[in-house]
Amino acid sequence: MLKNHIKIAWRSLKKQPFFTFLNTFGLAIGMAGSLLIALYIYDELQYDTMFTDADRIYRINADVKFGGLMEQLGEVSEPMAAALKRDFPQIEETTRFADNGSLMLRKSNATVNAKELFTTYADSTLFKMFGLKLLVGNPNTALKDPNTLVMTRTAAEKHFGVNNALGQKMVVNNTQTYTVSGVLEDFPKNSFLRNHSVFMNMAGYPNMQVAHWGSHNYFTFIKLVPSANSSELDASLGSLIGKYLIPWVQVYYPGMTEESFTASGNYINYSTMPLKDIHLYSSKKTEMSPNGTIQNIYILSFIAVFLIVLASVNFMNLSTSHSLKRAKEVGVRKTLGSQKKDLVRQFLIESGLVSFISLLLSLGVALLALPYFNDLAGKDISIPFGNPMFWLILIASTLVLGLFSGMYPAFFMSRFIPVKVLKSGGQGDVGGGKIRNALVIFQFAISVFLIVGTLTIFQQLRFIQNKELGFEKSQVLVIDDVRNAGNQVQSFKEEVKQLAQVTNATLSSFLPTPSVRSSSTYFKEGARDQENAINMENWRVDHDYLSTLDLEIVAGRNFDRNISTDSAATIVNESALEVLGVSANEIIGTRISADLGEENPTYTTVIGVVKDFHFESLRQPIEALSLTIGTFSNSLAIKLKTENLSESISSIGRLWDKVAPGQPFDYYFMDESFNNTYQAEQRLGKIFMIFSVLSIVIACLGLLGLAAFNAQKRTKEIGVRKVLGASVSQITYRLTIDFLRLVGIGILIAVPVGWFSMDQWLQDFSYRISISWDVFVLAATLAVGTAVLTVSYQSIKAAIVNPVKSLRTD
Repeated sequence: MLKNHIKIAWRSLKKQPFFTFLNTFGLAIGMAGSLLIALYIYDELQYDTMFTDADRIYRINADVKFGGLMEQLGEVSEPMAAALKRDFPQIEETTRFADNGSLMLRKSNATVNAKELFTTYADSTLFKMFGLKLLVGNPNTALKDPNTLVMTRTAAEKHFGVNNALGQKMVVNNTQTYTVSGVLEDFPKNSFLRNHSVFMNMAGYPNMQVAHWGSHNYFTFIKLVPSANSSELDASLGSLIGKYLIPWVQVYYPGMTEESFTASGNYINYSTMPLKDIHLYSSKKTEMSPNGTIQNIYILSFIAVFLIVLASVNFMNLSTSHSLKRAKEVGVRKTLGSQKKDLVRQFLIESGLVSFISLLLSLGVALLALPYFNDLAGKDISIPFGNPMFWLILIASTLVLGLFSGMYPAFFMSRFIPVKVLKSGGQGDVGGGKIRNALVIFQFAISVFLIVGTLTIFQQLRFIQNKELGFEKSQVLVIDDVRNAGNQVQSFKEEVKQLAQVTNATLSSFLPTPSVRSSSTYFKEGARDQENAINMENWRVDHDYLSTLDLEIVAGRNFDRNISTDSAATIVNESALEVLGVSANEIIGTRISADLGEENPTYTTVIGVVKDFHFESLRQPIEALSLTIGTFSNSLAIKLKTENLSESISSIGRLWDKVAPGQPFDYYFMDESFNNTYQAEQRLGKIFMIFSVLSIVIACLGLLGLAAFNAQKRTKEIGVRKVLGASVSQITYRLTIDFLRLVGIGILIAVPVGWFSMDQWLQDFSYRISISWDVFVLAATLAVGTAVLTVSYQSIKAAIVNPVKSLRTD
């Protein structure tokens, strides 16, 4: 019987190629899109699950408010790890990382450096904590000794090969010599350590020797014993404040107690975060690698479901509309004794067959699209054809999809009454119109929602790119690792400034785009109590910094190299005035110091106020900032003239080769660095756009089939109207307007849902657009336009038919 059902189903599908094409192609597109999204979501959900005992590993976070500044940090203080291991028996192991950014590395007998972009200092417990194996070396001794490092396979092969790595001497930043004590396999792309290639012994970290409970520079991970509960640990972490933090603070503020600390509105809240939650749920100011967001996973999950549902709706719509042609078949079957359950089974097998054909097509489409999707999403996803679970899920999903898609049409057609359908010759009204209309409304509501999402994301990105940031980012070339020029850094800068293509240049590691950050707690002269503490970013810059980046002075003056006392001067931003509670003019001449606890602190004098500029992501508000003259410089920012950028870069490169022969000439443009900050949003916008187009294509396939059915059903009506003098345009209008009403209702449903959803997404940005009416007008116009084009084709085709042919059947 099953074989017979399949044979009949196959014959039925072959008889109606247009209908079969619309169904299979629509389902295949929906399934391929959903498969790609599902693989993406699975990859995101698998972040950091590859580590041994990942379920027991947590990171310690700190939410801090002090000196008028509130920060949510993924880092804690240096002595925290030892205190946790000592005081909490439920903690089995601790490990710290201190991110070091990029460094220059070369063999001790070489002269040319190679750059490693992501490096970190790490405790020797790293391997035990995460269950890491070494390709060469002993994990029990690696990183135990000072001046040792471990590198990944890729980094080792770059320098000397994996098997020859052990014991090799490496010169770091042309100053220190380290010994290679092990080589790790490269980390997977869905690991928080994915970008890191060099791990150095923690003893080499410059801040390591300072047991400073007030600074937060260490990513600290703990592993709980199997029976421990993280919630109970969270409740106990507050005890560290009174036991360790307050005694340390009392060195600087002798009268402070835990009660006075909290009474003044300050706080430090320590908490744990599961390792596996960091990628999707953590949005701290400091992270070891860029994270995703669970909101994006929800959005993509909805899109995947929408695509499948849209494709299924197509199947339902086309099947029920096509039932007009199959009504006579059903009537004959019932007259000859077929039971309702037999008809249901037949139609469900047909829908299942369409689903499995679509599955094969969707796998082909997904394979072809996967390289482009990986490039778009920044992933390295592959289809796991060798995984039996993948096939089990895929086949089960296809069966469910076939049942879901075919259930309504099967029961709908099996209810036909033989007398009625045979009497009309299979040409009567078999009903189902209200359901079909509701499905069309649903399809276009989803499509309009996706269009609104796409337009909103791109408008926010355009707002970010065009917003007045308070500094000049275009035509600014940044050269990294200028410390490789040794004591010729300053002369290199001066030579660059002499080039005709250069407007100005500044030496500083602190830039408004992603770069080094450092904060300090200040107090005004004569006000050293905690209530008057001021927490500010502290950047070391040179005399040309403000003029190179076009920062605007709103009070006071800029640094002046002819005034010797400016070496002890400070410029603050407008946000610092809010923390200090003074006006721009009142702050000029104020002396501040970051020397907490010193009997004779060194003061700097505020000589100017710079207009607020965005030096963090637009997701964050502008914080208090101080600029001082300093020598901590590893980047040279160069303001170029607009003409002939390639020649300008070549000229600067030749100067670099002269002062730092054999050293890498590593550069980027500041506006590119700024745009990379919003890479996740850019990718989300492109994904939204692609799947919005797919949803519209699927909806239009269904509309095309319905329009063809509607035109066929009204053939005689069209013939009569033409005989009575109706024009082609009038007939086209009559055939189109009913569908446009449905699209209009879909738009009315999608607009409030789209507005609410995207408004929630925009809440992540401190600086954001307001969703304007033109977004909805454009979304509606696109939906209506595509619907008109789709329906008009079939409508015009029906309207121009000779009425003699239309009426010949009567």
